[in-house]
Amino acid sequence: MSEQGAVRTGRYFMQGNEACAEGALAAGCRFFAGYPITPATEIAEHMAGRLPGVGGVFIQMEDEISSMASVIGASWTGVLSMTATSGPGISLMQENLGYAVATETPCVIVDVQRGGPSTGIPAVPFQGDMVQVRRGSHGEYEAVAFAPASAQEMFDLTILAFNTAERLRTPVFLLADAAVGHMREIVEIPAADSIERLRRTLPDAEADPYAIKGFLDPDVAPMPVFGRGHKAHVTGSCHDAYGMRNVVDAQALDTFVRVLAAKIRRRTRELAVIETGNTADAQVILVGYGLVGRAAQAISLQARAAGLPVGWIRPVTVWPFPDQELREHCAAARNVVIMENNLGQMAPYFQALLKDQLVWSLPPQILGTLHHPDYIMSHIEEMLK
Repeated sequence: MSEQGAVRTGRYFMQGNEACAEGALAAGCRFFAGYPITPATEIAEHMAGRLPGVGGVFIQMEDEISSMASVIGASWTGVLSMTATSGPGISLMQENLGYAVATETPCVIVDVQRGGPSTGIPAVPFQGDMVQVRRGSHGEYEAVAFAPASAQEMFDLTILAFNTAERLRTPVFLLADAAVGHMREIVEIPAADSIERLRRTLPDAEADPYAIKGFLDPDVAPMPVFGRGHKAHVTGSCHDAYGMRNVVDAQALDTFVRVLAAKIRRRTRELAVIETGNTADAQVILVGYGLVGRAAQAISLQARAAGLPVGWIRPVTVWPFPDQELREHCAAARNVVIMENNLGQMAPYFQALLKDQLVWSLPPQILGTLHHPDYIMSHIEEMLK
């Protein structure tokens, strides 16, 4: 089917999870493997209904471990691939996520976060996986993650996630939560020919298949694809530019780790997506990501209406941590308030970044809910005394 057939151009009143699935299809995703889990199941259900009609494949696997493995395998056949889960599923995927990083496998993982730890409360929104997706797998590596705040961003950022994964040959996370996944809002789906779709670089078709360097390029290596005429040795072990194992040489490990990390780190500014308001003259800045970012914006505007010098920042890119950009936006403030629907997972990164400013970590009064305006306003008034 044509891309026009896969893209349902129009204006819809749509659930966030459905918008995510439509964004994946619009980006060109044609393989989904997953296991049902609240509050992400609607993504799988929607993909199961839509993929066969656009020439794609949906597989319900026996668990999240095999789901992630299937996504990696499908990506190596040249297909754009994804999975969707919640915190307990992310925990099970971590070993294979590390494998995807090490083998430079492009794929998208949607985490619709819920209350935890353990099984927690499935339908309560939470932001408890922020550090897990950054540091959950063992070893040293970089992660890429975007945090949507609306149903529209569930569509838009899913496309951005696929484009980023394909361009950088790396797994990319979409970090939503139960509220963003289940809310229904207006979603605008543009015409198919206006949607940017980036694809991985493939080796030259005329190149010697035995001489393909498919790994560890200082920039981003072309990706040999199984069945396309090129041979590739794919291993999660430390390997050289040809994919061949070297598990005895510290220098090989040094190169292996540094090259994989550098292709993300050197693009931190390029990957940074940040929304801001009234930061130039703000003495207090409210920072929130995901749905909490909308609360930060609303409370900031309420404070401005009351004559208080308050601004807001919403990092859309949460990993790699956009430190330089955030420092620039916070430069004028005396106090920076980090609002998170957890006990403060991103706050230490801000505290390390903004050493000369007072950085406050303010979780909501009740975890699993948004911050009440009066609660934040009382802290703002105290800070400005």
